[in-house]
Amino acid sequence: MTHKSINLRPKIALYEPDIPQNTAAIIRTCACLGAELEIIEPCGYLINDRRFKRVAMDYMDKKIIKFYSSADEFFKNKNDQRIVLITTKGKKNYSSFEFRINDTILFGRESAGVPDKVHKILKNKLKIPMIKKKRSLNVASSVAIVLGEVLRQNNYINYG
Repeated sequence: MTHKSINLRPKIALYEPDIPQNTAAIIRTCACLGAELEIIEPCGYLINDRRFKRVAMDYMDKKIIKFYSSADEFFKNKNDQRIVLITTKGKKNYSSFEFRINDTILFGRESAGVPDKVHKILKNKLKIPMIKKKRSLNVASSVAIVLGEVLRQNNYINYG
């Protein structure tokens, strides 16, 4: 993997995740592809639970995972950083968006997405196109799809 800079890498943010297996899969994806993971609490499970740690295995690298105690803390710490929401309510396809390597890509809670107040404050809301009448993809799959596009657009990984 070729990194432009340790500080310039994508960030995946999970809004109050409620399925531990999804979060564990996302931790592994971020660790393997060089992205940071930001978790906005409260979660629907205990991060310190031994069963969760077993699923996340040795990928629970504290250097790539940051926890926020609330959405307010998350947004307050983002300052002028660009946050991109991936949502089934998005109008623009993720693949036609120009990602920056240090964007924060926000994914909603598995059971409810993000609240309206979050939709209202974010400018960039994207969707992953799906076959009609299908509700949504698994969040871990969605993270992998979008993160792959962010990395591709920014030549973040040496494919040669």
